[in-house]
Amino acid sequence: MNDSSWGAPPQAGHWGPPEMGPVQGRPPAGPAYDEADAQQTRPMPIVPEMPHTGTDAADRFDSEAGAALAGGPLFRDEMPQEPMPSPTPQVPQPPQKKRAGRDLRAAIGVGVGLGAVIVASLFVVKAVFVGVIAVAVVVGLWELTSRLQERKEIRAPLVPLAVGGAAMVVAGYARGAEGAWVAMALTALAVLVWRMTEPPEGYLRDVTAGVFAAFYVPFLATFVSMMLTADDGAQRVLTFLLLTVVSDTGAYAVGWRFGKHKLAPRISPGKTREGLLGAVSFAMAAGALCMEFLIDGGSWWQGLLLGLAVAASATLGDLGESMIKRDLGIKDMGTLLPGHGGIMDRLDSLLPTAPVVWLLLVLFVGSG
Repeated sequence: MNDSSWGAPPQAGHWGPPEMGPVQGRPPAGPAYDEADAQQTRPMPIVPEMPHTGTDAADRFDSEAGAALAGGPLFRDEMPQEPMPSPTPQVPQPPQKKRAGRDLRAAIGVGVGLGAVIVASLFVVKAVFVGVIAVAVVVGLWELTSRLQERKEIRAPLVPLAVGGAAMVVAGYARGAEGAWVAMALTALAVLVWRMTEPPEGYLRDVTAGVFAAFYVPFLATFVSMMLTADDGAQRVLTFLLLTVVSDTGAYAVGWRFGKHKLAPRISPGKTREGLLGAVSFAMAAGALCMEFLIDGGSWWQGLLLGLAVAASATLGDLGESMIKRDLGIKDMGTLLPGHGGIMDRLDSLLPTAPVVWLLLVLFVGSG
């Protein structure tokens, strides 16, 4: 808009002031001025002068005045907003009952069945029980090596591990600790040689995993077969099994009902300090009873110490396998046992507990 529009005569309905030119009611002199153009030019409205308070204030006033002239609200905060819907009243929900993470019916059924097989073989023929240990070791090795290959592409040789693991269990029963160590050394050597038949890439990684698997599963299991060689070997193995199961049951029951403080959240979020106290209490009570009534020459106070040691070793063994499974990114080592997972998921607390029980029983009552 040019400055000449400020001198236009008033139109019908015009709301601006009549004096717009240099002389009231007359157009300014000059050939450039055209009265027809002046009649068609819309006059600029007068905006009241406001005290100048700075560039920001003037700009803010202009934008607000323009909004007011356009029929809108003067300030942004005055923009009409949609009415908020009234909140729906929340119906209080009944507290949810805690649920176990596994199928308890299947777990109990499988556990009772395995227990019956173990006890029957243990008290009927000792050699049959040694065979049960060997089968469990071979299946555990198969699960462990399979998960290593699937998740980490680690090819630990299964054939020498399975043959050497079964031989290790038999050697521990037949020749004691010396036989177990010799079988362990030969198994490690067999792993090194067997892996040489494949390309050298990943050789060190694969044989390291193989030696670890040989120590972790069959070598620790040989202490169970060595317990069996004593005169009261069946009672010693039964004590070992009962204390481990009671420790796990106490940890589960107390932790599920009262657990609030995490024991090792980065390794196993489900384990609590209250559960550990339950494991210790249950295992110590069971240890006192077992040493008093099952072990020849045992006493209740030895059972208290034995139960405490079993609770500690079983918990550490469970955490150790949880560490392995977290590294592999899996929940269970297998699916062979409904409600339990795989064989290794049941051996996790038994394997590291076996040498502890064997050693303490030898110290307390001798090798038998």
